[in-house]
Amino acid sequence: MIGILAGMGPKSTGPFVDKTVDQCQKIYGAVNDIDFPHMMIYSCPTPFYIDKPLNHKDMEMAIINGAKRLEKTGVDFIAIPCNTAHVYFDQVKNSLSIPLLNMVEETIKRVPEHSKKVALLATIPTVQSGIFQEALAKEGYEFLHQDDWQTCINQIIEKIKQGQISESLELWDELYLQLADTIDTAIIACTDLNVVTDKSSGDISLVDSSTCLAEAIVHKYLSLKN
Repeated sequence: MIGILAGMGPKSTGPFVDKTVDQCQKIYGAVNDIDFPHMMIYSCPTPFYIDKPLNHKDMEMAIINGAKRLEKTGVDFIAIPCNTAHVYFDQVKNSLSIPLLNMVEETIKRVPEHSKKVALLATIPTVQSGIFQEALAKEGYEFLHQDDWQTCINQIIEKIKQGQISESLELWDELYLQLADTIDTAIIACTDLNVVTDKSSGDISLVDSSTCLAEAIVHKYLSLKN
């Protein structure tokens, strides 16, 4: 049984489950209801505020407690579709006795080899943690970041959390034009952003961490099933 520790943010849980179901269809041709995996989904509220500094102690404890509760349900492994949560990946992993998939590692694997200039679209804590920058540097990719990009990302996430989807799409369209002039690849490292980025297509390669994790979940499921 797959364990998904979600709810970070709440509106991203449903779309992520849909992505996992889509990957079941894509990767091994699931069609009938019985073809799909057992999943235990725990929407875990965390003390994250878009306009306040992160209390790392409280955030880490909330995620660890959520992971432990999910483990007790009998799942075989856990995935956390939240990039910010991976700031505490080692601590969460060490609190469990079952495997924990790493969203950052799975995402970096999907960055196109031809990429030269890569941007990270994420919350401030994820950017400040350096977890993606470190992984990109190891693979030889050039990382680019601008304060005005981050300001716009913050506004988009805030609009999404407030249910103002039309406004968030308008902001995304404006940001996309700025990015297209500077980079060739953008890592979508916030599950909330899927509300706007899933509708995009164009000159920039968008590497969506949610999709990368969903693919990894299905491959892990198949490896255990077989």
